Amino acid sequence: MAFETIILWIAVLLFVSVVSSKLSDKFAVPVLLLFLTIGMLAGSEGIGKIYFDDAQLAKSTGVVALIFIIFSGGFDTNWKDTKSVVLPGLILSTLGVLLTAIIIGFFAVYILKFSILEGMLLGSIVSSTDAATVFAILRSKRISLKKPLKPLLEFESGSNDPMAIFLTMGFLSLLTVKGMGITSLIPRFVLDMGMGALVGYVMARVIVFLVKRLKLDYEGLYPVITISLVLFTYVIAIFLKGNGILAVYLAGLGLGHAEFLNKKFIMKFHDGLAWISQIAMFVTLGLLVFPSHLVPLIGAGLLLTLLLMVIARPVSVFLCLLPFRLSLPKKVMLSWVGLRGSVPIILATFPFTAGISQADTIFNVVFFVVIASVFIQGTSIPLVSKLLKLDLPLVDKKTYPIEFEKVEGIDVELTDIIVPYNSEAIGKMIRDLNVPEKCLIMLISRNDKFVIPSGSTIIGGGDVLLVLANDNDLKLLQGTLATMRNSVDT
Repeated sequence: MAFETIILWIAVLLFVSVVSSKLSDKFAVPVLLLFLTIGMLAGSEGIGKIYFDDAQLAKSTGVVALIFIIFSGGFDTNWKDTKSVVLPGLILSTLGVLLTAIIIGFFAVYILKFSILEGMLLGSIVSSTDAATVFAILRSKRISLKKPLKPLLEFESGSNDPMAIFLTMGFLSLLTVKGMGITSLIPRFVLDMGMGALVGYVMARVIVFLVKRLKLDYEGLYPVITISLVLFTYVIAIFLKGNGILAVYLAGLGLGHAEFLNKKFIMKFHDGLAWISQIAMFVTLGLLVFPSHLVPLIGAGLLLTLLLMVIARPVSVFLCLLPFRLSLPKKVMLSWVGLRGSVPIILATFPFTAGISQADTIFNVVFFVVIASVFIQGTSIPLVSKLLKLDLPLVDKKTYPIEFEKVEGIDVELTDIIVPYNSEAIGKMIRDLNVPEKCLIMLISRNDKFVIPSGSTIIGGGDVLLVLANDNDLKLLQGTLATMRNSVDT
């Protein structure tokens, strides 16, 4: 294939993938399915007729993509919401993953006639979850979830991939290394997770220090330096026998918790890089699969998917959450939204490079399980959330032509406040309101237009005030706007 033709195909696949994401929002079709479908259509059995069977290249592409996807997920995590669910999230992402792997592993032995180790390998590969697909589906239906479901799902899905990777690599070793016993995985687990966590923590501090101190002349170089440091984080952890994906996730989490200049710019860049990584990964994995190879495994794949949905995931969730006061509907919801995502398909390429005899069957079964899980569970999530009365209307985050970046030494935030329609402040000028001295109203959004405020600007019901203030002053202003007219009249 000519170089120009390769460039053309890359451009076409990227363009079609991005445009197809609009279909995801409109018709609640998970974007994962769309990207995989594009890859399969471009493949040798599709209209593109691109023959691709390089499992090693697919694995390498998937790992590199996963590094940036996981880092972006950690970077974008809201620590204020997440810190209250860290303990149940950690239990779900470790013990929950192990329980899921064991249960599915035994079912795979019976259904696919695998050996115990092969069954456990398959169970390990499909053990991690993908919350991004869940929230994409909910967003398309204008639905959100009640607390603490959203932060718990986000944290679990971000932190359970390292455990799934460890189990996959562990059972691959047991299958390929003669004389290796399962008890040898215990010290390996301690080293893998411990060193991964240590490298992630240290590198988070290093990245924040360098980003603050380098003071680069060109803003566009900050994402470049973070890309290099993210790759350093992964490689250092691997060289020290630690979990590279855990290190990258914790580095992203630490960076997201810190305050520094250009943070929003760097975050937006890595969000875009994560999307490019997802498209490249899904399309590559879609190219690798041969749809005709899936047909003989439809029965086994569908049965394993159903067992994963109704037994393995619910059992692991209910057992892991026994020590926590969480209502039955919330536990049921957490059980149902355990969708499989990109990581299982990436891990399904590992047996190819390890020379496992059942590698082809494992890859095709995992591919089918992921598609079936996303399709069956994914399309039903809005209905299940409503039946369990755990749904909330989705509140869009309004965008403004003003941005503020919080840095160390400045104890203020840029926050929007809605003026209630029966507020006592309606009809009054800003100068007549009891606005704290250090509280600044930067902009007013009114009827989809922006108003630059002054002291004589009159407040209207439904106005959205963009306010620069610290927490105390913000609460005082919110109290002023929340004073209702009827309470004064009485």
